[in-house]
Amino acid sequence: MKAYLVSDNHDSLVGMRLAGIEGTLVHTPDETYAAIGNALKMHNLAILAITEKAAAMAEEIIQQLRERGDLPLVVEIPDRFGTKRGPDFLTRYVQEAIGVKM
Repeated sequence: MKAYLVSDNHDSLVGMRLAGIEGTLVHTPDETYAAIGNALKMHNLAILAITEKAAAMAEEIIQQLRERGDLPLVVEIPDRFGTKRGPDFLTRYVQEAIGVKM
């Protein structure tokens, strides 16, 4: 099983390549959708890593992939400047997913 990165940031792409994870650099929503589509065609893709900014350019397909509950697992990663999410991101995500306030 493989992992693949869709990144809006060259530094993130280089860092992941050093870890053995291939990927593609995107700058526009069209490029992001195309890169995700190409990644999904990989028959052994287990993890689709995507930078937060790239994920923001393709929110609809990212949400569909998460709701599908099948491989690949979609993981949003921050860039080298840190995450744009609030400190309670995980709690809010779980609350939205299961509908239970924690």
